[in-house]
Amino acid sequence: MTGTFASSEQHEEDESYFDITLHMYPIWPEKSGKDVFYLYVEQAVTFKQDEPYRQRVYKVTQEGSNQFKSEIFLIPDNEKYIGAFRSSDPLGELNPADLEKKEGCAVTLTYSNKAFRGSTDGKNCESELQGASYATSEVVIEKNEIYSWDRGFDSDDKQVWGAEKGGYRFVRVK
Repeated sequence: MTGTFASSEQHEEDESYFDITLHMYPIWPEKSGKDVFYLYVEQAVTFKQDEPYRQRVYKVTQEGSNQFKSEIFLIPDNEKYIGAFRSSDPLGELNPADLEKKEGCAVTLTYSNKAFRGSTDGKNCESELQGASYATSEVVIEKNEIYSWDRGFDSDDKQVWGAEKGGYRFVRVK
């Protein structure tokens, strides 16, 4: 789940998908352990890396022999941390208590057939982006690829943002 991934191949095949770069790198090794680890996540249109549209911290907790839960946290003053994945101390003095948890947005991932698969639970992940009431995420994580389909829906369950044909396919580039 760690590294740099890009959807450039998918964008070349179908221009309805943007060319997106996704960075996911471990942080806070001193706060991580056998069953818990933290990732700094930054996502941007590839030609606008200095203007990410998503910066998050994922807290990943092992919940069983083949199951993990990924909780999502917002970063205060996130613009101060653009490009933080390049740093040996990405979030500086911040710690987990400084973050805001996105309630209802956790993704539970279960391992089977050489991949982790999971999604958010129902309509529990609130979103106000582009008139949405809630968001959903479906994820498949393989050794060198991540498939992610994030969508926002209004109160009438009409999709108002996100890819319409299917999720983004991110291929490891680093």
